[in-house]
Amino acid sequence: MARAWQHPFLNVFRHFKVGEWKRSTKEGDVTPVTDKTLKCTVYRIRGSVSAGNYIQLPQTSTQSLGLTGRYLYVLFRPLPSKHFVIHLDVATEDSQVIRVSFSSLFREFKSTATWLQFPFTCEAGTSRKDLAGVAPSGARWTCLQLDLQDILLVYLNRRYGHLKSVRLCASLLVKSLYTSDLCFEPAVTVAEARRAKLPVTPVPREMAFPVPKGDSWHEHYVHIRFPSVGSRASSEPARKSRSPPEAVFRGRVRELVPPPVAFSNPFPDGVSPAVQMFGPTAARPVPRPLPEVSLFCEHSEVPSMNGPRDRSQEPSARAEVTDKHTAGNGVDTAAPESAVVPVALEDVAPRQPPGRKQSRPEMTLGETVFEQRSFLPDPILKLKGVIGFGGHSTKWALWTKDGAAVVYPCHAVIVVLHVETREQRFFLGHTDKVSALALDGSGSLLASAQARPPSMLRLWDFQTGGCLSLLRSPVHALCSLSFSSNGVLLCGVGKDPHGRTVVLAWGTEQVGRGGEAVLLAKTHTGVDIQAFKVAFFDETRMASCGQGGIRLWRLRGGELRSCPVDLGEHRVLELTDLAFGQAQDSHTLYVCGRSGHILEIDHRRRAVRRVRRLLPTQTPGGHSSQKQPFGAGPGISISSLSVSQTTCAVGSDDGYVRLWPLDFSSVLLEAEHEGPVSWVCVSPDGLRVLSATLSGHLGFLDLPSREYNTLARSHTAPVLALATECSRGQLATVSQDDTVRVWDLATLQQLYDLRSPEETPRAIAFHPTRPVLFCGFASGAVCSFSLEAAGVLVRHRRHQGAVTGLAASPDGSFLFSSCSRGTLAQYHCSTTRCRVLRVTANMVCRDAHPTPNALVVSGDSRLLAFVGPSKYVVTIVSTASLEELLRVDVSALELASSRLDSAVAICFGPVPPGHLLVSTSSHTVVVLDAASGRVVRELSGVHSVACPSLALSRDARFLLTATDRVIRVWDYPAKASPGCQVYIGHSEPVRAVAFAPGQRQLLSVADAIFLWDVLGAPGRSPSGSAGDSPGAPPTCEAGPGARQPEDTEAGTGGLPRQQVPVPSQASPLQLGAHAGPLKGADGAFSTSDEEGPSQESHNPEGLHQASSLPMLVKEASGAGDGAQGAPGGPWGFSMRPHPCGWATARSTTKAQARPSARPDCYRHFTARYKASSLVKSASAPSARVERLLLKAVVGYNGNGRANVVWKPDTGFFAYTCGCLVVVEDLHSGAQRHWLGHPEEISTLALSHNAQILASASGCSSTASRCQIRIWDVPGGSCRHLLSYHDTAVQALAFSPDDALLVTLGDYSDRTLALWSVATCELLSSVRLPEPAHGVAFNPRDARELTCVGQGAITSWLLQQRGADVTLQVHREPIPEEVGAGELTSLCYGAAPLLYCGCNAGRVCVWDTRAGRCFLAWEADDGEIGVLLCSGARLVSGSNTRRLRLWAVGAVPELRRKGARARSSSVFMEHELTLDGAIVSAVFHDSMDMGVVGTTAGTLWLFPVRAQQSDGFVWKWFWRSRQG
Repeated sequence: MARAWQHPFLNVFRHFKVGEWKRSTKEGDVTPVTDKTLKCTVYRIRGSVSAGNYIQLPQTSTQSLGLTGRYLYVLFRPLPSKHFVIHLDVATEDSQVIRVSFSSLFREFKSTATWLQFPFTCEAGTSRKDLAGVAPSGARWTCLQLDLQDILLVYLNRRYGHLKSVRLCASLLVKSLYTSDLCFEPAVTVAEARRAKLPVTPVPREMAFPVPKGDSWHEHYVHIRFPSVGSRASSEPARKSRSPPEAVFRGRVRELVPPPVAFSNPFPDGVSPAVQMFGPTAARPVPRPLPEVSLFCEHSEVPSMNGPRDRSQEPSARAEVTDKHTAGNGVDTAAPESAVVPVALEDVAPRQPPGRKQSRPEMTLGETVFEQRSFLPDPILKLKGVIGFGGHSTKWALWTKDGAAVVYPCHAVIVVLHVETREQRFFLGHTDKVSALALDGSGSLLASAQARPPSMLRLWDFQTGGCLSLLRSPVHALCSLSFSSNGVLLCGVGKDPHGRTVVLAWGTEQVGRGGEAVLLAKTHTGVDIQAFKVAFFDETRMASCGQGGIRLWRLRGGELRSCPVDLGEHRVLELTDLAFGQAQDSHTLYVCGRSGHILEIDHRRRAVRRVRRLLPTQTPGGHSSQKQPFGAGPGISISSLSVSQTTCAVGSDDGYVRLWPLDFSSVLLEAEHEGPVSWVCVSPDGLRVLSATLSGHLGFLDLPSREYNTLARSHTAPVLALATECSRGQLATVSQDDTVRVWDLATLQQLYDLRSPEETPRAIAFHPTRPVLFCGFASGAVCSFSLEAAGVLVRHRRHQGAVTGLAASPDGSFLFSSCSRGTLAQYHCSTTRCRVLRVTANMVCRDAHPTPNALVVSGDSRLLAFVGPSKYVVTIVSTASLEELLRVDVSALELASSRLDSAVAICFGPVPPGHLLVSTSSHTVVVLDAASGRVVRELSGVHSVACPSLALSRDARFLLTATDRVIRVWDYPAKASPGCQVYIGHSEPVRAVAFAPGQRQLLSVADAIFLWDVLGAPGRSPSGSAGDSPGAPPTCEAGPGARQPEDTEAGTGGLPRQQVPVPSQASPLQLGAHAGPLKGADGAFSTSDEEGPSQESHNPEGLHQASSLPMLVKEASGAGDGAQGAPGGPWGFSMRPHPCGWATARSTTKAQARPSARPDCYRHFTARYKASSLVKSASAPSARVERLLLKAVVGYNGNGRANVVWKPDTGFFAYTCGCLVVVEDLHSGAQRHWLGHPEEISTLALSHNAQILASASGCSSTASRCQIRIWDVPGGSCRHLLSYHDTAVQALAFSPDDALLVTLGDYSDRTLALWSVATCELLSSVRLPEPAHGVAFNPRDARELTCVGQGAITSWLLQQRGADVTLQVHREPIPEEVGAGELTSLCYGAAPLLYCGCNAGRVCVWDTRAGRCFLAWEADDGEIGVLLCSGARLVSGSNTRRLRLWAVGAVPELRRKGARARSSSVFMEHELTLDGAIVSAVFHDSMDMGVVGTTAGTLWLFPVRAQQSDGFVWKWFWRSRQG
């Protein structure tokens, strides 16, 4: 009903009574005149300065129009030879105000998170760089139709709320503004639409332009629709009415940006192309709501010529054509050539490279139109973490109100870091370095200023992260901000363009209520101000200090007034910081200075109360200061101070933070830093002191524990290059600050800092298999560093110039280095001390600069590529011999070009098909065949300048390009029109981009280091690619792929999914197996061990072949009769659904198959690396000799998976530590140790009656297969020893009646085996087509078990006929709407529910009776590895270290709703962040007590003793077992 009064349209001028100027305002030359063309009164806005002549609706900026119509129609005409500007303030659904501006003054498209600037050209026939200009003399009346919903959705990924305000600036004529939810066609009247039966919405009469009889509307007027819509030529009008309306209109539709389609170029060489799409308007699809994204993302399309050609030639942004289209009467009309020709957005559609001409015949415009190709998910990237601190300065770092987090700037990003969990969240929107921060006393409003003049001021909602207000500061640059405690006043200090100091005061009371900040006062002062703060007890009083003085300020009557404090002899001091005393009755102002003085000022009396000075004390024989009394002499320079109710913290240039009592009698505590301290801040509770240094170090001193905690470290200069290490998850960076730093990608903490006073590092590379880092220096030296020993292994000096590139082969055999003198060196690095093999001169380009893309090695370690011997040539050589295999002249790729192309950066793609990507100086990425040098495809106009860094994912799905401050992600497989998403955030040019190990994250380095999450499910690597090559390290391999979701409605916003459609019919399951025992194959065997827990029998007599091994049965194509395969022959079969929903299978011995790549799933067990080996012989002592007995074990193996068992009813509790099973009494702490496994234990399983324990360990040098031990729990002895799996056992599970045991092999083994618990015989086994991540029996049916893995769940039904066991298998794929590539965990709930967790953080619920997924929700940000369900509660654990408790009591009811089910009834009750990824968990059936194991080697015990009537309460008590 709130919008009913605006329907079907609203005349904005009439509603707000423009002309009376009560609800609107005018400024400058605004005059009502009569227009001869329209024959009505219009408003003329003119003047030499657009900002001084305008009409604004509503009257003040604190008011709002509140117009909710999707479309805004502006009826205007530009004045000849003048510019004009139109500003729209649009509010999003989350109350974020976005300014959208259109002007002929703009020369290119610009955007921030809260401002979009679209260029508008009014002149045809000009070049692209001259598009923006004045209106021609024949400028006509224009109907500008703006789709506000699409503008926000496409360019900022936000949802439209309402139109807040409009400002029309000189110079133009305007008739009126209209808003509506209907898409009107201005060229069609109501009568014409009825007569021709056109399925369009004709323009209302009062909006219509008069058309002379017999003339066409398009001959007199212009219609511009923005954003543009795709065009599809049609020979007849549409027959049906659709929503939104689709039609073929008469005349042309002009657009501000190129439509999301691609056109071929019909013009010969030399003809300048002009605007795209003038004819019929194609159907506009209803835009889907996109998930909320944490930063600005553009979308662009690379047009393609002649269909899906490999080498594309793109048209320019504009085209001068006379197109034909079908009107309602069937008459072909030609569009006129003049009037308004809007400009295309910069970088939204690629331009034709300068001098590059068409080399092939092209189609004519309109013959073939390629629709926009979707690129999902959108957005594909999410900022996960930032490594860095400061940027403009290292002065600003603030505590939140509760003291749990720290707010600090990292160049253009504002980071909120939780000090306990180290989780980060970001405030994004600044386009340059942040120069000042301020947080109000309630912790709800954050203010930030941008350094680049004119300084921009942003006000943020601190809780949600939304930008509430964007202000252009009236000063040149803001350097200080301070809030009043109640947040209603914000003061700032800056410099005007003449260098004078300016103090400003804004009223911010209305900001959180939809209003704007109001400038209350502004004053110039001639004094220097280094610090400025508002008093916490009175928002009208402030204080400042600087060179030679302290001033007290007061805001009264809209003016800022100040008075100096008489400092007497101390007036010459250089004062640096100040702080008000925190006591309520205190009137003390503390001020510090460079000379070491601390002044206590009575601000009420404006007098100096006391002066002290901090002096160094020299220790005998040393120079470091220990205790600092006050007195005379040279003082220690104090840069910052902060005051609590009882203490004062000071930071000084000598690198110390000192804590004093308020009487400064003695130092209470001090902490030494690596560099001069630039900032200190005491937490609100006074228990922590935050400090920052000029060297980019941020940390805090915890006063109760007297411990110092580092929060962030940073390079102090731009980062030049990066290198990643796969097995340990490490990142190395080299910077202009002459340091090399190694970071942990999991924690984002610095591990090593390598620097040399005599060397300047230029390039870095990791050894792919050993903890070794290679570094190249400007002197030409190449050093090898051991990260374990933290020392130099070897140093080579074979280059005469600075090292420009380093690259190691993926198999770890060779290292290559290049220098600025053109020399290429080859090293043998498979041993600890690498040695030089070859040095060749004049190989690489001499003009090359240090870059991570200077030298690249193919994934199979066979080829080395580089730019050289000149910048126009790319050379490929053999890595083994450096023999030249191929040389490609990049400058000759386009013979018709008028200038020479040079290679800028290169990278290899996956080995099959073996492509080399080359970025050229003509803004093109050329894809070459690495064997022949043939050009496979070409991506033109990738960036507006040359791309210095690019990277291709291992599965060849995503191409990364970087230039300037922009990162682009391309849909690489789409050859016809690869989609592109653009991401900003860096304040300086991006130097390098790369995919992190695992391919689920990517890195970008510039001013800081950004870690991005790739939200799309990783695809399967091409067969035989680098990820599958034997030479590649297994830890670097990408996991199996999953289909990319086709709909992003589920999104990545972190909210529960509202609806999951019913899954489609199960796809056929492909299994390969042998129909009987193979000759020479190792069969399954079982042994009996009766001698005790530490002894086992390996005698051949003790082994016997499993009897009656069943076989797979292939279903016939007829009525379903089973036909057995020939014994001994390998064969495959395709399963179809069984009449009862199952497919039949019988097991065989394992088939030999190629090992699988490790999935990108932390659920899989990986044994720890062992440097030692078992002893070859040992002697047992005699009975009389004393022996060592194991008494206690301190430690838990966090490397295991599901390796904790607990039976609350009996008190049995066991876990693993290495190759031991530790049985512990939770009350007394007494331990028993079950020995016998020769290798590390991977997993455990306890029978339901707690009488049998199963444990599994990996294969070893003495045993070619894994050991599975069956333990008798009461006696503590090993009953049987089972062996079947080759590499590792992923999971164990007992059937509900404890009669069966199922064992699941890991990703390399891929076998599922079923054992009899009573006889320990192998009943059935089957080889899986792909790795499975988990297995579980149905607790209500011992015949049914389920596996989860990639893309589907697999259910097995056991049927036993005598000794013959048959496995009937049914595979149900995951619905695409769920968007889960890998199911990683599972647990059964109330019948018939099955809960499954996935690697994308979702939990999906299956109805096992109907075989469908009916519900899913976002349960975490990372992979869910643990799920436990009991009653109405579900526990989830993930690799994000979070343990969450969910209320799922409503899920059984939701199952009955089917596709109409919504996840809003599922909610999280509690959450806890632990110290590592959760790998094991077991809880009591009542969910009031549990034990959880993490990868940090900690066992957590959670007893709960409290319950409330209004809900369940978790109280956390913990006990750790750390090794």
